[in-house]
Amino acid sequence: MGDEKVTTSKGSHESPPASAAAAGPPARPGGIQYKSVRLFGKEYWYASPPVQLFMVSMVCFLCPGMFNALGGMGGMGLEDSKVAARANTALYSTFAVVAFFAGSIANVLGLRITLGLGGVGYSVYVASFLAYKHVANNGFVVFAGALLGVCAGMLWTAQGAIMMSYPYERSKGKYISWFWMIFNFGGVIGSLIPLGQNINNSSNTVNDGTYAAFLILTFLGAILSFTLANAHRVVRDDGSKVILMKNPTWKTEFIGLWETIKMDPWIVLLFPIFWSSNTFYTYQLNDMNGAHFSLRTRALNSTLYWSAQIVGALVFGYALDFPKVRRSVRAKAALLVLTALTFAIWGGGWAWQKKQVVRAVVEDKEHEYDRLDWTESGYIGPMFLFFFYGFFDAVWQTSIYWYMGALSNSGRKTANLAGFYKVWRWRCSIP
Repeated sequence: MGDEKVTTSKGSHESPPASAAAAGPPARPGGIQYKSVRLFGKEYWYASPPVQLFMVSMVCFLCPGMFNALGGMGGMGLEDSKVAARANTALYSTFAVVAFFAGSIANVLGLRITLGLGGVGYSVYVASFLAYKHVANNGFVVFAGALLGVCAGMLWTAQGAIMMSYPYERSKGKYISWFWMIFNFGGVIGSLIPLGQNINNSSNTVNDGTYAAFLILTFLGAILSFTLANAHRVVRDDGSKVILMKNPTWKTEFIGLWETIKMDPWIVLLFPIFWSSNTFYTYQLNDMNGAHFSLRTRALNSTLYWSAQIVGALVFGYALDFPKVRRSVRAKAALLVLTALTFAIWGGGWAWQKKQVVRAVVEDKEHEYDRLDWTESGYIGPMFLFFFYGFFDAVWQTSIYWYMGALSNSGRKTANLAGFYKVWRWRCSIP
């Protein structure tokens, strides 16, 4: 990585002088966090951007990844999807409020503490559905959803700031790609758990072992998040550090929210993309997968959905970093591809959906609705449709993070940008 660019104190990127390059890599601070290990021909140390990105990815693998896997079952694994709808309404309502201020919270508390506190809510959320299965405690489910909204707002803002501010300018698409692949691999593994445990389950509710496995994994993720290095200790291989504001206060952070829009009005043009980035989850996971397929087929669909996310992130993340094309051209080309994919994939979705029965038929308790199983002949079409829904989501999210990362290299500013993204993203996801 000797030809990478150095991040200066102002956040610009300049080529290192020839004399500096000849002198070799700069000396790192002392301490165990900077003790390097050589893997696959490259040096890595704990407080380095690649390792920290991997750590954040594993936290999201274990927390949001398991949440996605359970949600991909439709109704969070319960036959009655209204329970999950109530929990998610509480979740997205608190998320929409907290995410607006989460950038300020992250800048004051630090990214590590913010991420750690954010991971706690996922275990409580999973536990509430396990409890509901046995005692039908609606209050606990709604409380857990509201708590998760607070925690997730903090976790995703800290994650976004790390992903956009730690890497070099030329590597942001690659870093986003790595994160999204590892994170969604959690969804794949998480989906294989209910697939294996419920492959012969004829009911439409997952068993206790599935919830227990998710509970343990999300708890491990919450613990892991507290082991990250503090942002001010992260050192790149050229010796540069992440740009942080010294001694921020709540007052300066609230002013910073306004300055983020005032000084970079381009962020407003991204708001329509923010608004539409999560609106489809309720439809895809509950109204499509949860309503029209048998339990084991829902688990298989969920596995394919999150696997497609890995493919989409890999393809688009590296394409956005293609060095032989100017960044402005890449940005415009990405927008055109997103537009084309929207019409192609969602056009196919409309063609499938208009042939399905109305929602009242699916929810009619007096007459059991015949849900589609993978052994039936009509399954191949919706299977591929659901796969490409996952692919499209990864392409969309990767592009959004790349666009925001192109606006700033500052840890403080990217935290605010991530907060703006999450508040609009989840505000538009309330069922």
